[in-house]
Amino acid sequence: MTSIRQAACIGGGVIGGAWAARFLLGGINVSMYDPHPEAERIVGEVLANAERAYAMLTMAPLPPRGRLTFFKTIEEAVAGADWIQESVPERVDLKRNVITQIDAAADPKALIGSSTSGIMPTDLQRDMKHPERMFVAHPYNPVYLLPLAELVGGQKTSAETLELAKAKLAPIGMKGVILKKEIEAFVGDRLLEAVWREGLWLIQDDICDTETLDDVIRYSFGMRWAQMGMFETYRIAGGEAGMRHFIAQFGPCLSWPWTKLMDVVDLTDDLVDKIASQSDAQSGAYGFRELERIRDENLVGIMQTLKGSNGGKGWGSGKILADFEKHLWAQAGGKSEAPDLSAPLRLIDTKVSPAWVDYNGHMTEHRYLQVFGDTSDALLRLIGVDFAYVEAGHSYYTVETHIRHLGEAKLGTKLYATLQVLSTDEKRIQYFTTIFNADTNEALATAEQLMLHVDSKAGKAASAPAEVLAKLKPIADAHAKLPAPDGVGRSVGQKK
Repeated sequence: MTSIRQAACIGGGVIGGAWAARFLLGGINVSMYDPHPEAERIVGEVLANAERAYAMLTMAPLPPRGRLTFFKTIEEAVAGADWIQESVPERVDLKRNVITQIDAAADPKALIGSSTSGIMPTDLQRDMKHPERMFVAHPYNPVYLLPLAELVGGQKTSAETLELAKAKLAPIGMKGVILKKEIEAFVGDRLLEAVWREGLWLIQDDICDTETLDDVIRYSFGMRWAQMGMFETYRIAGGEAGMRHFIAQFGPCLSWPWTKLMDVVDLTDDLVDKIASQSDAQSGAYGFRELERIRDENLVGIMQTLKGSNGGKGWGSGKILADFEKHLWAQAGGKSEAPDLSAPLRLIDTKVSPAWVDYNGHMTEHRYLQVFGDTSDALLRLIGVDFAYVEAGHSYYTVETHIRHLGEAKLGTKLYATLQVLSTDEKRIQYFTTIFNADTNEALATAEQLMLHVDSKAGKAASAPAEVLAKLKPIADAHAKLPAPDGVGRSVGQKK
């Protein structure tokens, strides 16, 4: 993948700070310029939330976090950067002036993206010496989790710039979509503005309050949109006859006088007070950062679920996450050191996140199985059974599992997992995994498991190839000399 070497963020508010977090957690050094006196605190809080979210989002090994450096001038911040993201307040004159300063100081080959949510790139690149490398990269909040960036070129933007920007976003887990033409507000905000305008009328006319309106969205079509968007959702609504039938059935209603989309609601003081008071009653019990963290947990849960759909291939934002993790594993695979075979392999280090706990505040049952599964996957990668191997049609499937719960893991508990190979042959790997509390080294759970090598295309067991067995053999031979772990061979309910 084409990678960003050094990023610069000009503006460190909600969007600029989240861009910085996305870059930093992708292992990219970031130079930041923001004249706000509390910029370092604000960006630091955004980064802390982003790190918390990534700990829930993926078990794949992130690269070492990039270095964040604040500078006192734009010229200092953009020096050496190959991707520069402008995220200053939404005023044409201010943005144009900042982008012109960036253009004058940056490497002529550096890409310059603007986070504007509605200003046309042609208006922003007017005074640039190198306008061909400037474009809109319009993200969605939180940038560090939501993977989309609308890439929009102006009249002087080269097609190569947009394609290169799209390629450079992929390694940090983002999907760039290139718009064919520039329009005010682009695609996403055009759609959002239509829904927002209609929502304001519904509040103004006392049809519902803000909480009811949000409930209608989040408990119905919002869930459909999160994984299929609008047109694919409506195609299904057309039944076996598809989109043609849907349009024939529901198209005529577009001429009915339902909507007020062409009329602009008058945002009087009374209406603003109504919306603000209803919104405070809806969620005012939570602080701003707390709401951000709840939002992040919900987004992580949706993306994790979508990652496992479509037969494990992923769907929607879950597929973007799966591709991002594949890149992370491949990146980490080339840097791993030879494992220490004198003890059970320490393969996983993690922490119990808020998404992992039940109503008692304890790590829920299926999360133990997840950690055991992640540990198994780590062993497989060690012996060459990686994504490419699985895509080629072979893998190891778990056929037996015996789990013991020995202690309690709670929110925030740091964990690590070790694995000892018990026995192997051409088709089977029997192994024993232990999850430990990383602070106390107390064993919290164990799993004795058996994996069977399969030809997934044929749907039956098959011998593993010689190159896999050759990597597995030294591990098995070394572990055969270790004492048998406590609990091997136990049956359910068996006493010591």
